Amino acid sequence: MEVEAPGHEIFGVNFTGKSIIKAVNPLPGPHILTLSNLDLLSGRFPVTYLYFYRKPLVSNFTPIVDILKSSLAETLKYYYPFAGRIVQNLNTCEPEIICDNNGALLVEAQANIRLKEINFYNLNQLLQGKLVKLSPDFPLQIQVTHYTCGGISITFTFDHALGDASAFGKFLVSWSEITQKKQISCIPDHRRNLRARFPPRYHPSLDQTFVKCTIEEIINMPTTKIRLKRLYHIDAASIERLQKLACVNGNKRTKIEAFSAYVWKVMINAIDQSYSKCKMGWLVDGRARMCGEENSMSNYIGNVLSVAFAEASLIELKQDSISDIANNVHEAISKATTQEHFLDLIDWIECHRPGLMLSKIVLGQGGPALVLSSGRRFPVAEVDFGFGSPVLGTVCTTIERIGVAYLNQRQSARGDGSWTISAILWPELAAALESDSIFQPMSANHLQL
Repeated sequence: MEVEAPGHEIFGVNFTGKSIIKAVNPLPGPHILTLSNLDLLSGRFPVTYLYFYRKPLVSNFTPIVDILKSSLAETLKYYYPFAGRIVQNLNTCEPEIICDNNGALLVEAQANIRLKEINFYNLNQLLQGKLVKLSPDFPLQIQVTHYTCGGISITFTFDHALGDASAFGKFLVSWSEITQKKQISCIPDHRRNLRARFPPRYHPSLDQTFVKCTIEEIINMPTTKIRLKRLYHIDAASIERLQKLACVNGNKRTKIEAFSAYVWKVMINAIDQSYSKCKMGWLVDGRARMCGEENSMSNYIGNVLSVAFAEASLIELKQDSISDIANNVHEAISKATTQEHFLDLIDWIECHRPGLMLSKIVLGQGGPALVLSSGRRFPVAEVDFGFGSPVLGTVCTTIERIGVAYLNQRQSARGDGSWTISAILWPELAAALESDSIFQPMSANHLQL
């Protein structure tokens, strides 16, 4: 499929080959990995990470793909659930991972333009028809695309049941380490041992935040205007300026808290005036909160995520300063960064099994909202497969229907403190965010191509 972007060449991709990559030295026999309660909360969304690389020093494309295949087979030995299948258990009515070394799917493709001719800002055009259709038989799919300039892009698409961003980041780092013949820095923990207390108990406020749902309800979310997929560059000076505004009166606020306050304040210019309030949410990794011993869950592969939410009136957001809003952001996130919150959440899920669960806002219930995911520790420059660090590493999605706007933050591959923001927005919110110089539409110039 070909899509023409204004001011750019017609961008087309031809798929040239498919391979099924199995783990070397697999486990003795198939076994079943039962999902944890927090895995059930994350749903079955496909999550795609997208990396772009300049022309490798090696001119022949085929050997690079062969190196990726052999190193992937070695990596899957350690991350064997990623080479399995995710199926519905007929007795429990819940998905489970069959670790049978079914393999990961690796697709090769050829683009007809140079990297510098890509419209990086418009992710709708960048993704539409450029990625191979997802196969339910492979919870991990990789696509290696070659461009006419010799540059390469690699996409990694995971079923969310396999894990969260922390788990996928460990996988990518391990794969790049194996490709470079280094000793892997992570010995993955596949125990999925986040179980409920007995008897389970939870704070009743969770009933207002989360809801039981089916895969059909996830797939068939009500149609909304949240369709624009965009990529932005935010320079380090802008981030530091926002943090200074948030850290008045002796308060210490993180860059993400300050950035959140700014975005929340901008949202008032993009809300239908029939609403008097709007919500903002933040994904919270519970690994450091679930264990008393520091870093004892750092290599846990699976989902350990919750969502913190806060609500504010449009009048409050208009009148309050960045510092005031950042204080509210800090307070909201703090409520979800405790061990008790995650234990309560695990127990809430236990009380609502079998099935999948999601936050109500993610399903589009509760009015206009935006969720922010911080990837401060997610690997970007580190994902080097032996032919150089990427010029861009970001997250994207092929999902067509979504109930909430998203901002996903990653460190820039430039290593200068700037950020890459992948966004899913409604048109009015995109216009509001682009109304000043902080949200800069991503371009080849930002990537120094």
